[in-house]
Amino acid sequence: MNIEDLQTFVEVADAGGVSPAARRLGISKSMVSRRLIRLEAELGIQLLARTTRGAGLTEAGVTFREYAARTCAEIDIARETILPSGDLRGRLRVAVPLTSGPVHAAPVLAEMARLHPQLQIHADYSDRFVDLIADGFDCAIRVGVLRDSNLIARRVGQIYGKLVASPDYIRTHGSPDTPDEIAAHQALIGAETWRFMDGEKTITVQPQGRFRSDNGAALASAAAASLGIAWLPDCVTHEYIATGALVPIMPRYPLPVGGVHVLRPPSPHPARKVRILSELLIESFEKNRDLWGVGR
Repeated sequence: MNIEDLQTFVEVADAGGVSPAARRLGISKSMVSRRLIRLEAELGIQLLARTTRGAGLTEAGVTFREYAARTCAEIDIARETILPSGDLRGRLRVAVPLTSGPVHAAPVLAEMARLHPQLQIHADYSDRFVDLIADGFDCAIRVGVLRDSNLIARRVGQIYGKLVASPDYIRTHGSPDTPDEIAAHQALIGAETWRFMDGEKTITVQPQGRFRSDNGAALASAAAASLGIAWLPDCVTHEYIATGALVPIMPRYPLPVGGVHVLRPPSPHPARKVRILSELLIESFEKNRDLWGVGR
């Protein structure tokens, strides 16, 4: 059974059709179709139900997709294991946070592409939590508290944050001095719970406000427009603070230090491309300590 046929089938299954899979793979639609026909002939069963709207998996296709994806991943790991040095090949599909990723993770991915010209990098920028296994990702960069899962996480850095507001907001409404006083202010809400440190004790606050967003850049922009106070990481607010558009408030109660992790599906042997991405991210955190607030 041809490994390229398996890989093509997985791409078609994940992309939902021949055309998007061909774009992902960088090959013609006719080549994708030939590989699918060859695979189905080899198996003697129909894997895809083709329609004018795309291609959906048959019941057999749903079952076979999981085995095919696992086989392709194991083949990639085997290749990397016997060829531990040299250029990376194949494709790295990584989920990146939309809030901090375009500015802070994108340079690392660009450097990885420069160092490994045979490697295809597909980065999906979103603040939603993707399903790495179901959606076919090699890994994800996650910021903050990790959800319980069977994924394997490697910590690549730390992230610090601040409670911030604009000078105009402070002149008009004042600023809270303690967590209890936050209830009297308009909060710009990304996380439903805000946490602060009082020595070794963690204080939890349920903020209230009329402006909500799952994107940190949008919250920082709203804070700069004097709409309220925001609980945000330094990597989002550092430029605003540098220009004076935002100022830190309530400094006696710092935010807990958060982690930045690379998550990957469970496997006894991490893919070399994921390991190298993790190492490049670690280097980036060391080189940009002020940006991330490291070592304050």
